[in-house]
Amino acid sequence: MKETWSRVVPFFVLLCSSLLPAQVAVTTYQYDTSRSGMNPNETTLTLSNVNASQFGRLSIFSVQGYVYAQPLYVPNVTINGAPHKVLYVATEHDQVYAFDVTTGQQLWQTSFLHALNPQVTVSTVSNTDVNCNDLKPEIGITGTPVIDTATNTLYVVAETKQINNLTQVTTFYHTLHAIDIRTGLDQVSPHTIIAVARGTGSGSLGGVIAFNPLLAMQRPGLLLADGQVWVSWASHCDLGEYHGWLMSFNQTTLSPSGVFADTPNGEEGGIWGGGSGPAVDANGSIYAGTGNGIFDANDGGIDYGDSVIRFTWSASGIAVADYFTPWDQQTLDEHDTDVGSGGVVLLPDQSGPYPHLLIQVGKEGTIDLVNRDNMGHWHSGNDDQIVQTLPFEIGGVFGGEAFWNNNAYFNGANDALKVFSFNPQTEQLSTAPTSQSPETFGFPPATPGVSSNGTSNGIVWIVEDDTQPSGNAILRAYNATNLATELYNSQQNPTRDQGPLAVKYSAPTVADGHVFVGGQGQVMMYGLLQ
Repeated sequence: MKETWSRVVPFFVLLCSSLLPAQVAVTTYQYDTSRSGMNPNETTLTLSNVNASQFGRLSIFSVQGYVYAQPLYVPNVTINGAPHKVLYVATEHDQVYAFDVTTGQQLWQTSFLHALNPQVTVSTVSNTDVNCNDLKPEIGITGTPVIDTATNTLYVVAETKQINNLTQVTTFYHTLHAIDIRTGLDQVSPHTIIAVARGTGSGSLGGVIAFNPLLAMQRPGLLLADGQVWVSWASHCDLGEYHGWLMSFNQTTLSPSGVFADTPNGEEGGIWGGGSGPAVDANGSIYAGTGNGIFDANDGGIDYGDSVIRFTWSASGIAVADYFTPWDQQTLDEHDTDVGSGGVVLLPDQSGPYPHLLIQVGKEGTIDLVNRDNMGHWHSGNDDQIVQTLPFEIGGVFGGEAFWNNNAYFNGANDALKVFSFNPQTEQLSTAPTSQSPETFGFPPATPGVSSNGTSNGIVWIVEDDTQPSGNAILRAYNATNLATELYNSQQNPTRDQGPLAVKYSAPTVADGHVFVGGQGQVMMYGLLQ
């Protein structure tokens, strides 16, 4: 449901509506396929009007299930013959919702818990099924969906459990859906994900390892690239004989087009990024980080634990084109200090000797600036083979970062929100933060996002997981050029603005003058008060 509020719209605003800038869609995790965490086309929210007097909570959209996936937004969607500004919400109860953000109307709701066979009961997966409390009480849709506005299609992976009521046999599934954003109906037949890879590693049988839908967690956001839907997996609480998986599926038919296991002759190596999805560059190369696991690629092996990998795709499938692995990978693996707990961010093209760069930060809090054209592999004793490394500069990252106007924004565990400047001439990050928030945040840390009007009115947004004392998420906004200046937080006027009960790794969505915050059974919309 949606709260009501009174609005008075001056007549001249209606007359001038045709002069407003084009509306912006947010169709993927962290706004774009570089995972920049940046919306540079926000003309409504400014440094002068984002404050507790002029900005606050406008609406509450109620859903069934926790919202871990980042809310997505598409304007001008024609539904039942009329255009709508639509918010899309996916939940852990295996539901996808479409809401009109102007009226609050629920336009449609799709559930993936319907059984075609009356003898089968379909439900979400429980935390007791996987023996892990990382997500609770249920597991359904965790990874952020991705939308193709050209075909009006939303792609999403639903995790389900089916019980045969006659035999009492329980089966677990991950299913890829392509649903129409106008109706919520499947565009093509859903694809039940089954995969194998050659390998002798953990859980192998006869030289083959199989994708295990019970052990696998689909946390990373989905990616559209080269006509394929890209999906990746890690594990639940590092339990069982699991591996990291990256798969591609034909965007039109959902048929499998590539399978890659990152530790086929070893173990572990989950691809998760705290919810951040794989990134893609202008040449179609895919980038993703991996977690704890066996690494032997430097000795001619094919295991890539604790690495950042560049992949290529062709009709032959997915292949490793290059990689970077920190010199202390073995120590990282032994101490559960995943490189891949944070997402990869691809920087805009540069004019110097390193035109193509990426930033990666993991649990160790080391900021690595890597040349995407020559990632450096593994180097004994130090990481001098990459463009720059800043050891232990921030707390551990669990999720995405943001890059705006030659500034890189991070929030690490038990640390402040920090920004490091990037110098395009030297192609180096500052060796210390250029500013940071007065507040220090606990665990889990937040994923920052930046809204701006080009290079002006930069605002950094985060959702703080405030587990104590209220348990409510706190939306915070900072001046992007000086993080010491907090513009707004939702606890300044909690009666009016209090956020939803918090979930981990929540990424705010800023679009067309609104900020959307997901939580437990709710998405809240903030904006300018009328």
